[in-house]
Amino acid sequence: MAYNFSEFKQKAKDVEEWLRKELSTVRAGRANPSILDGVMVESYGAMTSINQLANIVGEDARITPWDMSQAKSIEKAIFVANLGLSIMIDDKGVRVLFPELTSERRVALIKVAKQKHEDAKVTLRMEREKIWEEIQKKEKEGGVSEDEKFRLKNEMQKIVDETTKKLEETIEKKEKEITA
Repeated sequence: MAYNFSEFKQKAKDVEEWLRKELSTVRAGRANPSILDGVMVESYGAMTSINQLANIVGEDARITPWDMSQAKSIEKAIFVANLGLSIMIDDKGVRVLFPELTSERRVALIKVAKQKHEDAKVTLRMEREKIWEEIQKKEKEGGVSEDEKFRLKNEMQKIVDETTKKLEETIEKKEKEITA
């Protein structure tokens, strides 16, 4: 009996996508408005993402709220997010300035990126363990022979190795981006 790894493959892709998304919020050397995607603003008693309250435009991340009364809340949310950005409010909205990265800040950003990479690897390992337990359970129930169990383990490990390689490539690319 062949084991269906499609769900495991999808979870592996989800882990890759999660890491890419998380690393996109880690600021590298140049200005990138996507760093603000995870910032939540208290608006009318509810937590809302900035892009639902305002238009974010350009490299200098000019934030134009649809309701100017929200500008102070947006400024506060960016400050609380501790992204190392300078914030100014003017008559047109909120302007976010991306200061030049210091070597200490680059080291700190690499550390954050590596932690996110490690979290992704841990999640992948946990998924692998779930699948391995299912395979072992099937063997005990007689649905899978011992030889088939080890063949499935090798097949599963190939998926893990491919995903781990992609995760490594992603973190290496981000490290180069930060240090450049």
